[in-house]
Amino acid sequence: MNNNTLVDIWSKIRLLMKSHPWHGVPIGDNFPETVTAYIEIVPTDTVKYEIDKHSGFLKVDRPQKYSNICPTPYGFIPQTLCGNSVADFCMEQTGRKEIIGDSDPLDICVITEKVLNHSNILLQAIPIGGLRMIDNNEADDKIIAVMKDDAIFSDWKDISQCSDSFIERLRHYFLTYKDAPGNEGKRCEIVSVYGMDEAYKVIKASNKDYLEKYSDLNNLLKREEL
Repeated sequence: MNNNTLVDIWSKIRLLMKSHPWHGVPIGDNFPETVTAYIEIVPTDTVKYEIDKHSGFLKVDRPQKYSNICPTPYGFIPQTLCGNSVADFCMEQTGRKEIIGDSDPLDICVITEKVLNHSNILLQAIPIGGLRMIDNNEADDKIIAVMKDDAIFSDWKDISQCSDSFIERLRHYFLTYKDAPGNEGKRCEIVSVYGMDEAYKVIKASNKDYLEKYSDLNNLLKREEL
């Protein structure tokens, strides 16, 4: 049995299997202008869900201990990784040293007028900016996007169109959702808020990091598409 036959058999077997949200779902043909987003949390959740990197199933990370509510549907962009390229870009933009990537997929918040009742879904999102977050010396950017074809927000092109109060709500959530109120030992900081062009660079850097680490998976998927 030759290698092409094995690939053909494997591609048929995959039709019977659920694709891994991180590795088996494309980032999007038109990225970074439009990206696929896998949603892990919606604003009504009182439990923090997170993808299990090995199985691809959504797992309970922890119950929310405090009254913080994620302001938007929140998840990650498939086929991205916050690695060396993302860390290098963070250091370039901030002048900081000894920053590393957090080795997770690139996070994304998706603004929409619609109420999403549950997570574990895919949607198409249009990046408009991001929050440059550093968590214990790890680059942990949060891309801000609008849901494609949203009736209210799809005309937004840049984060500058968001109100200051909305940006402050996002900042407050990410700076406090891991800590008790009044905790002096905070380890997260948001050093800047950036616009669409910079968000594109972060997304491209994260996809580069992903391809460098998981080139074997990417090559297999490309062969299946032939």
